[in-house]
Parts: sequence; C-alpha cells; structure tokens
Amino acid sequence: MRTNPGGMLEIGEIVGRDELIDQVWRTLEGQSVVLTAERRIGKTSVIRKMAQQPKGDWFPVFQDLEGIRSAEEFAVSVFGKVNEFLTTAKKAQHLAGALWEKIGGTEIGGVFKLPEGKASYWKDLLIHAIDDLVSSEADKRLVFFWDEIPYMVENIRQNQGEAVAMEVLDVLRLLRQSKPTFRMVLTGSVGMHHVLRTLRDKGYKNEPLNDMRQVEVPPLSQSEAESLANELIGGERLHILHDEEAARCVAIEADCFPFFIHAIVRYLKENRLDVSCASVRGAVQAQLVDANDPWQLAHFRTRIAGYYPFAIADVHMVLDSLCDVNEPAPVDAIFTAIQAQSASADRMRLLEILRLLERDHYLMRTLEGHYQFRYSLIRRWWKLDRGL
Repeated sequence: MRTNPGGMLEIGEIVGRDELIDQVWRTLEGQSVVLTAERRIGKTSVIRKMAQQPKGDWFPVFQDLEGIRSAEEFAVSVFGKVNEFLTTAKKAQHLAGALWEKIGGTEIGGVFKLPEGKASYWKDLLIHAIDDLVSSEADKRLVFFWDEIPYMVENIRQNQGEAVAMEVLDVLRLLRQSKPTFRMVLTGSVGMHHVLRTLRDKGYKNEPLNDMRQVEVPPLSQSEAESLANELIGGERLHILHDEEAARCVAIEADCFPFFIHAIVRYLKENRLDVSCASVRGAVQAQLVDANDPWQLAHFRTRIAGYYPFAIADVHMVLDSLCDVNEPAPVDAIFTAIQAQSASADRMRLLEILRLLERDHYLMRTLEGHYQFRYSLIRRWWKLDRGL
C-alpha cells in the first residue's frame, strides 16, 4: 500500500474498520445513526466503504454535503441523486419528477437547477424524492449516507437564517419517522451540538436527533495501526531498523490516527530516511513545528472562536493548564489554575467548558471524573503552539 495522507483511499485500503462497520449496520436495523469523530479519524472512509459494500438488502446512497449553502440546493442535490437510480419510465411516474416539471426545473449536463422564485418548493421536492426512491426500491431498505451535514446546516443558517435551518432538521426527522424502511447516517467534522446550541439561542425547541443513535469512530486499535504502518512501510519500500519496534513507534506517535500514520511514512519516504523509533519521532517533531502546518493542526486553535465564542479565553486557559500535566487532573485543580489567571473564574462555567471540550475530542474524562488531553499528539502540538 502506498501513502496517501488526506487523499481518497481505495476501498481495499481502508483497514481496521470491519467491526465498527458491522456495529453500524446492526444499529441501522432499528434506527438511524449519527457518526461522531475527530478530524483525520477516517469517518468518511467508513461510510464510503459501507456505501460501496452494503450488507443484506440495504440500498445505499452517499452524498457529501459540505458545499451545500441553501435548503433548495440540498433538496435539488437529493433529487438529482435519486434520478441516477430511477429508470426513465419511473421518473415520469413519480411525484418528484412531476413536481420538477410543474415548477419548471431544468437539467443541463446532469446539473439540476430550480428556476427563480421556486425556492419555496424545496421541502416538497426533498420529501417526494425520498418517497420515490423508497417506492422504487420496495424490496430493499434505503439508507442515505450524508457526510458533513453540520457544515450544511450551519451554511443554511448563515445564508438563509435560523428558521430555515431549523426546518431542514425537522424535515429530516419527519422523513425518518414516517418511513419504516428508510434510514440515514449523518457525519460531520463540526459537532452538531454546536449548531444546535446556536439554533436554540434563537428559540429552537425541538430535539431533531434524539431518535438517532450516536456512534463514535475511534482511532484504530494498536494492532490495526501497526498493521497499517507495516503495509505502508512495505509499500513505500523503506528500510526498517529494528523490525520489532518500527511499526509500533509509528502507531504510538500517530495516536493510531490513519491520516497521521500515512503522513509519517510519507515524510520518511520523501526525506529518504530509514524507519526507526528515532526517525519516526523526528518526523513528527518536524511536522509539529513546521510553519506551513502540513497536518493542519492549527484547526484545533482556530475553531475555538467558532465553537466557544462565549468563553474563548477560558478554553485557552483550560487547555494550557492540562498540556503540561502528566496525570489526569481533578476539576478543582483545573479551577485553581484558572483562578490564578482570572479573577472572574466560575466553577459552573468551567464544568460546562470541560463537558464541551470532551464532546469535541480535546479532552477525555476518567472514571474518577478527572480530565486530560485525549490525544497525546494534539497535547504536544498545543504546548508548542502556545509557547508553553
């Protein structure tokens, strides 16, 4: 296997996810799923593999929604996707096709477009398109894999207002609840809880995801990460020093993230380095301090302003206090560290921040209720980036 950090992997190159995929398929028997994960974990690879290798009688449809900016654009994209699976005869017979003709929708070179003044039809178009595919594949169960849906909802909120974003979420819930054989799998790098918090600040009262099961995509296991490292080292024909340690060092230094494993081996290849624990650690250190930020780790800093606009300074202080602690810290110790820097420190607000940082995969909580960085690689980068 050759390295491809950040690129689209072939399905056969997506390793170590079979158990997770089986878990998601089992969950879909009863309900729809929200896949949560940190960036670079490989959640998109998971749903791509599921969509291309469906189990049983499932009929999968995959769509990346990150670039969608409006509710009508979303509806049109789903309508266009559904049309890929309908025969000419079925298109003429089904509700969405009839509605499309009625409102004067056009298709040029496979690009579907609503005419001016018809944007209000998006809800009917979306519902009819799903109805049509469900009825067309009556002997199968339909599942839509929608990637980056929080980005889409946030884009709609910014471009069309909170009311339209709320309506999109409510329509998706209606679709799930009204069709026994229809499921959806939603993923996103931006946590949906942040999007929902913004909407609730504007009066949104519904719980649009409480009928869905949340499943986290974890890093690879240690053995899976070592196996991937070995595959990549072999594929790139690198010379290994100390065979029994090289792949293990790559896995540990990468926190078992598939992306970072690819990236470390790519760095060794490009710099013509033998593979050893020393060269692997050197590769990681070089990337952590590279001004060009090749691993885009600055995202962990820049997203704080968007995720926590109410407590930017507090978040910085919490992470700063934990990046140089060798053991998980109790809440009181973290609060004491914050109090030393801020006269306005508030313990209740700190608890809220800690819970959010845990949901956003910055931190993890032990059984004793103590907190620490979830990933050592991010902890190392934060400490360097903050000059601590």
